[in-house]
Amino acid sequence: MLDLDFAQLSDAGKIREHNEDSIGCAVPHTADEARNRGWLFAVADGVGGEDRGEVASATAVETLLSSFRSSPDSQTPASLLQQLVQAANLKVYETAASAAPGGSSMSTTLVACLLRYDRATIAHVGDSRCYLVRRGQASRLTSDHTLVGEQVRMGLLSEQEAAESERRHLLSRSLGSNMLVSADINEQVLLPGDLLLLSSDGLHASVSDKEVAALASKFEDLNRAAQELVSLASAKDGSDNISVQLIRVKEVERVGMYRGRPYKLR
Repeated sequence: MLDLDFAQLSDAGKIREHNEDSIGCAVPHTADEARNRGWLFAVADGVGGEDRGEVASATAVETLLSSFRSSPDSQTPASLLQQLVQAANLKVYETAASAAPGGSSMSTTLVACLLRYDRATIAHVGDSRCYLVRRGQASRLTSDHTLVGEQVRMGLLSEQEAAESERRHLLSRSLGSNMLVSADINEQVLLPGDLLLLSSDGLHASVSDKEVAALASKFEDLNRAAQELVSLASAKDGSDNISVQLIRVKEVERVGMYRGRPYKLR
């Protein structure tokens, strides 16, 4: 059976007066629930400069988790995450519309990771990220939905140019901006010892992929690893809220897939 260890931490940073990030997780209470429903982790970053970013991010995470807990067990992770993200998006959109006369412009990023059997299914909107750290190397499982990120994918900018651009924080997609949102969803097969890291841009905008891999892998205690990552991000910049979730895969349940349905491998 899939067995995990995890830690999470969110910090306002050195300059911001309040924290517009939100983090959360849904942990199964029984073996059957772990096998049939799985574990869900989420990080959301309320868009700065807009109304009530902290409300947008909290609404997104709370809606995602509550919808997950009440969802049927029969859905595939990809289709379930798509529905959960749409539900979260609509809730943020409706909350913004009713927040004040004429509505408001609040929105948020979101990255969510659903773990079941031997797989992680990741959905994201915006520039919050998910990394896989395996054998000391970090690889990104998400692509930033930013204007410069789109230019990198089209070959118009290099990764270095994008990182240094004054427009690097301008999102091309976010939750709550419209009634419908397009989330990118992908799947990653997991191995024992793998480490998944979810973060808001307050972390990965100042901490390199190599530093992410080195610090995440250095400590057996994931709470210590999370604290060290947040401290490094704060020391190098600290101008934004910083959030991180670390998920260590201890054991997996090997399955095959047929038409989107798992079957146990002997």
